[in-house]
Amino acid sequence: MPNASTGALAPLTITPALVEAGRKLKAWPFEEARKLVKRLEQTGKKEALFETGYGPSGLPHIGTFGEVARTTMVRTAFRVLTEDKIPTRMICFSDDMDGMRKIPGNVPNQDMLAEHLNKPLTRVPNPFDSEHPSFAHHNNAKLCEFLDSFGFEYEFASATDYYTSGKFDDMLVKACEKYQDIMDVMLPTLGEERRATYSPILPISPTTGNVLYVPMKEVTADGMVTFEDEDGSDVTISVKGGNVKLQWKPDFGMRWAALDVDFEMFGKDHQINSNVYDKICRILGVRPPDHYVYELFLDDKGEKISKTKGNGISIDEWLSYASPESLSLFMYQKPRTAKRLYFDVIPKAVDEYFTFASKIAEADEVALLQNPAWHIHGGVAPVADMPISFSMLLNLVSASNAEDRETLWGFISSYAEGLTPETHPKLDELVGYAIRYFADFVKPTKKFRAPTDQERAAMEDLAIRLGKLPADSAADILQTEVFSVGKEHGFENLREWFQALYQVLLGQDQGPRFGSFIQLYGVEATIKLIAKGLAGDLLND
Repeated sequence: MPNASTGALAPLTITPALVEAGRKLKAWPFEEARKLVKRLEQTGKKEALFETGYGPSGLPHIGTFGEVARTTMVRTAFRVLTEDKIPTRMICFSDDMDGMRKIPGNVPNQDMLAEHLNKPLTRVPNPFDSEHPSFAHHNNAKLCEFLDSFGFEYEFASATDYYTSGKFDDMLVKACEKYQDIMDVMLPTLGEERRATYSPILPISPTTGNVLYVPMKEVTADGMVTFEDEDGSDVTISVKGGNVKLQWKPDFGMRWAALDVDFEMFGKDHQINSNVYDKICRILGVRPPDHYVYELFLDDKGEKISKTKGNGISIDEWLSYASPESLSLFMYQKPRTAKRLYFDVIPKAVDEYFTFASKIAEADEVALLQNPAWHIHGGVAPVADMPISFSMLLNLVSASNAEDRETLWGFISSYAEGLTPETHPKLDELVGYAIRYFADFVKPTKKFRAPTDQERAAMEDLAIRLGKLPADSAADILQTEVFSVGKEHGFENLREWFQALYQVLLGQDQGPRFGSFIQLYGVEATIKLIAKGLAGDLLND
């Protein structure tokens, strides 16, 4: 089970002007960090503890990554406001002692898993072809693998480890002392039938190993509980040492109290219960952490993404088509707005990231802290040199039918002398992403059409005019020529002219700035592409 701190906090260059800008800025990470600074002034704590939670009942998904990324952004803002003089920690906590109550639909060996329902997730055998000893260990490792690859600084924590090692023992005994107070919070939130059998304490059956949802017959202030086991016998055990766990709502509050957490964000689906978590934390004698509630991600059908459903995009899937930076940008933008998290958002996120990153070097303190790229990179300004956009690369792949890097780099090298995979490794990354993204998502949806008589005449004219221009014509000159052809051929709405070019030549409804595309693809290649479109050859590709 991974449990060591990984990565390292990047050194920050913090100037008085940067601190002053952070004190006034409306960027959401700084708004949350300012609240946290006040909290520590009130509590007198000498360290700020951030926490994120993860339920390993299914494979890690992008929502999990988003929680860590966004929390890291608040942590960085806090470091600026405190001039990095107050130590910070971030714990990524896995609720891996929960009982497996249903089987995720997107994992193998379903029949085998069915035999282990209600076992703690760290006692459910691993259904995957990996060396990890349990289902939870595998999923935890997948989470840490990604977080490590991104370079997050965090401490992984396992509920199983914390319960069984005794780290929660004192707080569990206190929960027994305050048992009725906790019941008084929980019972009003439950239906009549469940109230009759509810207990915030879930014992682990000493005979079957299952997590039992049974009422307590007796709870003593020194941490002993009595319940009916699955074989009908009464069992009395200590709450210490991993013999029990808490129901998930009390567990939230108990964990906050045991760790003295200062900040935790969670999705809107938890908002209705956050008051319960807070009350239980206070009952156990500790001030609840500051919260930040974010909106949930939606799949392509507008439904909430879920680990067990496996809808939406997985971490591995996003990283097959785009860089981690683009994913972080998606997480930074409007966290309190519900957003579709599906494959079609990737190209825009990639291009927006490089646009923001390109502005870092010249930014003053205010502009710097308002730039998403600053937050994405933990306050360390990235080096951004991206001469060609991702969307343009996709269109280049489309027009050239390139299926390998070498073909695409042939066009790129002709476009700008000196561009090579060695001089621009980030661009080379984008080339690989573009080829994969086009093959999987663009190509299957492409639909070419034949031109109308008006469009045919205009495209024939455009080909002639392009043939008279120098091969190294600038994008603006090429764009002006395209505009002129559209106007002279009676397109009152030039948008219709450009849409015709996209539909006939690229098989799509929208596309790049056409002059820039011609410059990248090449004047001669564009003339040949127009000829193929007019001859109907693209309809058969």
